[in-house]
Amino acid sequence: MADTTLPRPRPSFLRRIDRVALAIALLLAAVALADPAQFLPTVDFAARALARTAPIILFATLALAWVKAAGAETLVGRAFQGPALPMIVFAALVGGLSPFCSCQVIPFIAALLAVGAPLAAVMAFWLSSPLMDPAMFLVTAGVLGLDFALAKTVFAVLIGIGGGLTVHLFSRTAVFASPLKADLAPRTCCGKVKNPFHGKPLWAFWREAPRRGIFAATARENILFLGKWLALAYVIEALMVTYVPAGLIAGVLGGEGFQPILLGAVLGAPAYLNGYAAVPLMDALLGQGMAPGAAMSFVVAGGMSSIPAAIAVWALVRPRVFAAYLGFAMAGALLSGLAWQFLA
Repeated sequence: MADTTLPRPRPSFLRRIDRVALAIALLLAAVALADPAQFLPTVDFAARALARTAPIILFATLALAWVKAAGAETLVGRAFQGPALPMIVFAALVGGLSPFCSCQVIPFIAALLAVGAPLAAVMAFWLSSPLMDPAMFLVTAGVLGLDFALAKTVFAVLIGIGGGLTVHLFSRTAVFASPLKADLAPRTCCGKVKNPFHGKPLWAFWREAPRRGIFAATARENILFLGKWLALAYVIEALMVTYVPAGLIAGVLGGEGFQPILLGAVLGAPAYLNGYAAVPLMDALLGQGMAPGAAMSFVVAGGMSSIPAAIAVWALVRPRVFAAYLGFAMAGALLSGLAWQFLA
């Protein structure tokens, strides 16, 4: 019998190009053409900023690779067992500290829901997880200061607890009844996850060759990921400092009151590139007069409602639960911005 299997088409040339690297090249090319005198200062600004952040990137990626190679997912899974209220609090704490990316969250949460984890604890984890992780904490503290990083971490956990408690209180209403979509087997680039309640981590991962491979691959991937996104952010920061009038930022997002905080939250979702890229951009905007509360509401709203984080929720639950998630995200961003405006 003749083989009728069609060969899989190779990705096109455009698909093989890294979009972040392409964006950096296009921005620098535009500067070289429109304002040649500013090309070298822009490159120098971005290179110096990236060099200052390099030690933080290296430490964060090595720590993240260690956690991944050790198989710490089982520790995270334990946050979803036990009485409801302690479970919600623990899930929010774990979400704010766990090193999951948005892609990895989808199969992990699918496994949790499939084995009976309550939606209230899952919601607490979902809300806090995209806002902070160990690598993001180090980058945020290094650029925006330790106080901003600590405050964002606290807000992430509180938002998770608030959302989880709300779901728990209204768990028998129509909004949260039968929350899962019919197909609870999403496909992602990270594959499927085993039962998260079983197994235990091996912290001395170097004793096993497969775990050493996971460590090396994770470290390499995250160094490239963080490096390219921060490079793009620093190039944009250099252009903002040069070409965006400080008075414009101060007039729209500066000053006291609720308006700049609301604008920061509303603009957070569409303008949010990436959790790491947002840090240098906030540094530039704060330097140009952005209100501290607006910066906090921007990063909180953007972190939870950006496309990668939102897809992790949309992939598994019905639209009404997804709408509740977005409502928690917006309310949490506004409250976080108001609190930080008062504290700062």
